[in-house]
Amino acid sequence: MSEERDKKELYYHVDGSLVPASKATVSVRDRGFMYGDGAFETLRAYGGDVFKWDSHADRLDETCTILQLDHGLSRETLKQRIDDTLDANNFTDAYVKLAITRGVQPGKLTPQPTSDPTVVVYVSSLPRGGKESTPVWDGPATLQTVKTKRIPNNALPARAKTHNYLNGILARLELRVSDADEAVMIDQDGFIAEGATSNLFFVDDNALKTPSLEGPVLPGITRQTVIELAESESIPVETGRYRPDDLRSADEVFVTNSTWEIRPVDRVDGISIGEAAGAGPVTTLLSILYDRQVESQHYDTQTA
Repeated sequence: MSEERDKKELYYHVDGSLVPASKATVSVRDRGFMYGDGAFETLRAYGGDVFKWDSHADRLDETCTILQLDHGLSRETLKQRIDDTLDANNFTDAYVKLAITRGVQPGKLTPQPTSDPTVVVYVSSLPRGGKESTPVWDGPATLQTVKTKRIPNNALPARAKTHNYLNGILARLELRVSDADEAVMIDQDGFIAEGATSNLFFVDDNALKTPSLEGPVLPGITRQTVIELAESESIPVETGRYRPDDLRSADEVFVTNSTWEIRPVDRVDGISIGEAAGAGPVTTLLSILYDRQVESQHYDTQTA
């Protein structure tokens, strides 16, 4: 069944209609293409429904507010388009990307009021999540601190998840000279901010630590879920400003995003993390708790 589905052409949702992937196009004059003038969310579907939809919708609203992009669509409409795209592809477990741009406007940098936004839902199949999950990654991650700095909030707010991802792309390009899986980006003052596509966590002095949202850090949905899970287990959680050396000397390090979920880290800048390869005890516990939450919310099975 899965082989037949892989051979079948996918369907995407473009401007209110489901269309085959080969016909899913947008105009070359679209401002998302021309200027990166758009917002997006990356989500993960489990058991036929997306994880933490309300949190993603809230973040999308905030991005659009920052961009002054009034697309005029309710979150119920956007959610229905996601559901329809999953159903059209017969996907229960999937990667989902929801993108909204200001659409086609006169060829000027200054945007006009949004009257005809471009809205696209893109999906691809992923393994089952929850207690019986198979990670999308093939092992613990290796991290490399890069020279590309995270853009300051007063230049481009990190809270805005926009189509302009050149900052992360330049960081990832630096990894070509190493075998690292993810970049560690620092801010203008030399403090760690985030990965190119992930949030950073480490364990030190029996506390879970992660860069504060006061810096140029995207408020990841998985990041917030992990913090809540840690607090539910009375694991001390600290947010602050940390140096790359804090990562290198940590007892455990892991990275998070919607697709990876919780991915352990075994090396940072060539330095081994912890006493053994793989996930440490806190990372392992949080991964188990994360899987249990997904299981109970999306697969309706016994989690005890």
